[in-house]
Amino acid sequence: MFSIAGKVAVITGAGGVLGGSLAKSFVEAGAKVVAVDIRQEQLDARVAELKALGGEVIGVLGNVLDIDNLKQVAQTIVDQWGRIDILLNVAGGNMPGATLEPTQPIFDMKIADWEKVVDVNLNGTVFPSMVFGEVMARQKEGSIINISSMAAYSAITRVPGYSAAKTAVANFTQWLASEFALKYGDGVRVNAIAPGFFIGDQNRRVLINPDGSLTERSEKVLAKTPMKRFGDITELNGAVQFLCSPAASFITGAMLPIDGGFSAFSGV
Repeated sequence: MFSIAGKVAVITGAGGVLGGSLAKSFVEAGAKVVAVDIRQEQLDARVAELKALGGEVIGVLGNVLDIDNLKQVAQTIVDQWGRIDILLNVAGGNMPGATLEPTQPIFDMKIADWEKVVDVNLNGTVFPSMVFGEVMARQKEGSIINISSMAAYSAITRVPGYSAAKTAVANFTQWLASEFALKYGDGVRVNAIAPGFFIGDQNRRVLINPDGSLTERSEKVLAKTPMKRFGDITELNGAVQFLCSPAASFITGAMLPIDGGFSAFSGV
């Protein structure tokens, strides 16, 4: 019921930490993994790592903001494996110019960085969903998983561009889930996860002080997290596999928080 063995899974942003963790877990679960990334060096390293696990893996250089390129990627996959069963839209993230300092007003934000963050997180989800989702629509079977955020539940200071984009991803997930089910039947599903707080390369500076102690922001996060800890990146893997498996056959348009209770807790 929970198996994804033999499924062809496309993972964008596979060269990154989250994409890599999910790719590894999918290979270990017996899926055929297509690692997609725009960075050749990171992609090559990831593919080598995944193949060392003994899985069926191909790496494809791809740009989630280039529809023509994505169509070529989709054709490469179909030519090799005949179908696309799963799409994990992992490519995304934030950048320093779109992150405000604690005392910095929004008026000082770099607009070019705002646009980049919104583009890669929102269009970087929409465009692959259109291209790989079209293959799934023809098959009348497939599962798309998007990455939203706790910022889609309530305002999180300092990250306006990222928050706006991830909230849009949550809404797009619902819209596309409805679109596919109404037009192509119950076999094509679209869901999202909303990770809580995990310490990674992109947010380490705002969560961990140079001496290794927790920042004030971290203290606020943990105060609103009933489990009183940050998540481990591997704790996302099982939830994603579940949403892609037959066990979730009647789940579409859902957003699953994986957050240690952060979104449920008022702080009181």
